[in-house]
Amino acid sequence: MTVYTELEGQTALVTGASRGIGFAIAEELTRSGVTVVMTARKDDALQQAVNSLPDGKAIGIAGKADDPEHRRQVLDTIAERFGRLDILINNAGINPVYGKLVDLEMAAVEKVLSVNLLSTLAWTQAAYHHEGLKFRENRGRVVNLSSVAGATPSPNLGLYGVSKAAVNHLTTTLGAELGPEVRVNAIAPAVVKTQFSEALYAEGEDKVAQQYPLKRLGTPEDIAHTAVFLVSDSSSWITSQVITLDGGLLSNGGRA
Repeated sequence: MTVYTELEGQTALVTGASRGIGFAIAEELTRSGVTVVMTARKDDALQQAVNSLPDGKAIGIAGKADDPEHRRQVLDTIAERFGRLDILINNAGINPVYGKLVDLEMAAVEKVLSVNLLSTLAWTQAAYHHEGLKFRENRGRVVNLSSVAGATPSPNLGLYGVSKAAVNHLTTTLGAELGPEVRVNAIAPAVVKTQFSEALYAEGEDKVAQQYPLKRLGTPEDIAHTAVFLVSDSSSWITSQVITLDGGLLSNGGRA
């Protein structure tokens, strides 16, 4: 565990932060002295997550990531209470459908793209243009959560993969457009042991892990450590990159 002392006193926003990868990133940020604003759809779970972090280091504001009014409320609250935003972690994502692309209902397609792709851009736009946040002046850093499914087709995860492939290109484009004021990177994990991914290792964790050279699945902490590195000064010459964290899966010919 690395503590990045230069992050002390900064403010971060983490979407989809009530559990799993989002919560692990929020928790890791607080260890470096960052105050974290956490969002998620369900208020009870969100407040429970907030209360498990050190006193005064986190607040939670419930809402849907693809709701413009929720975004305004969150960013206005950050501006009023903290007067700055330094770090944006676009973690919120959904995958309510499972099957071939040609069989999917278009309403479901639109919802997945709205949350996974469009809200990622919308949060970044809103933070960048909000004068009360001083995001550009603070050399803001954005980390988007992607997936190895965006790099290679995965059975029955086609739509999710399409949304994450778009996030990858969004990341590289935003990084090119927003430098030098703002750095933008993404993390593309393989299967991580979270509630969100349980169906991908339902046949047995050990069995699934055999296709990984490191012979284990990822943990939320694996992703959190890299996310905090990407917002620290130690990564100050890194932008427009999609960092694959997959235990060697893709190099071994695997897929999610």
